[in-house]
Amino acid sequence: MSRIGKKPVELPSGVSASVSGQTVEVKGPKGARSFTATDDVTITVEDNVVTVTPRGSSKRARQQWGMSRTMVANLVQGVSNGFKKELEIQGVGYRAQIQGNTLKLNLGYSHEVNFEVPAGVSVTAPKPTEIVIEGSDQQLVGQVAANIREWRAPEPYKGKGIRYKGEFIFRKEGKKK
Repeated sequence: MSRIGKKPVELPSGVSASVSGQTVEVKGPKGARSFTATDDVTITVEDNVVTVTPRGSSKRARQQWGMSRTMVANLVQGVSNGFKKELEIQGVGYRAQIQGNTLKLNLGYSHEVNFEVPAGVSVTAPKPTEIVIEGSDQQLVGQVAANIREWRAPEPYKGKGIRYKGEFIFRKEGKKK
């Protein structure tokens, strides 16, 4: 039995869900998102509660049960609250700024890195050493954060680079004479 799949997904006020076939569409203040489940699960909406139940007791049906429930819960959270990733930049001269739809990064290279922000995500730089990524799609927000971090991942000797806020970087000791 899936402990996650058994829990119903509550719809907060201002959020509505509709099911047509295997597709769930959730609408809220931050937009509309949809998810198409496999044929191994049944999705129903009753009284502001979305429930996911497996069809049969096969291993695949039980796997899809918990995953489908989590996907629906992520849709609900995305259209009601949204998702947010925060990045910190550490290093002398490393900074970020937003110009239009482009994030300009100075990361110690001989050139400035221009990162085009994809649609569906908003990127802000409240300080020159902070980047905030927000959106209703959890996968897209995480992927954009990973792509930005990839330009200069934190190195273990001085800790310079782009890191997630609160991330611990395992530090190494330098060479001894």
